[in-house]
Amino acid sequence: MTPFSVAGIPLPSSAPWFLMTIALHVAAGLLAVVAGIIAMLAPKTAGRHPRAGSVYFWSLVLVCLTMSVIVIDRWPVDNALGLLGVISLGTAFVGRRARRREMPGWKCVHIPSMALSYIALLTAFYVDNGPHLPFWNRFSTLELWLFPSIIGLPVLVIAWWRRCPGRATWPRTIS
Repeated sequence: MTPFSVAGIPLPSSAPWFLMTIALHVAAGLLAVVAGIIAMLAPKTAGRHPRAGSVYFWSLVLVCLTMSVIVIDRWPVDNALGLLGVISLGTAFVGRRARRREMPGWKCVHIPSMALSYIALLTAFYVDNGPHLPFWNRFSTLELWLFPSIIGLPVLVIAWWRRCPGRATWPRTIS
């Protein structure tokens, strides 16, 4: 089948099952991005933050399920995106579990896990779609791979530094 495009983004197939999978994938991905931003910006108290975090996690599960179908159909073309999906869901699972179990020092696990999950999600988006989007099509593949980390890792370090108890003693415990 000849590839065609939707909103300027080329799709490798016009098969109905593929288009339905892509539509679900895109909707879940957009929901995950918005829910992630809400969770990041919300006060870290009961209410908005945990609700948005749950929406983020479950929409990410759906993103990864649909990603699995796409990766299997397009193997090995999309295997790097599949790896990013596994990293994103795996780190979100670890972060969610740390919070739900409230293990000692859970914030020191939750914060970087959720941040790395979001960075991996955005990296997959930019790598896959950036070359076809206005503004982003000016960047090289390497820049698209690095952009979410260049922005996200400093934000992660600041959030970890502010909220992780015992952070000031951590470097001194290494001998």
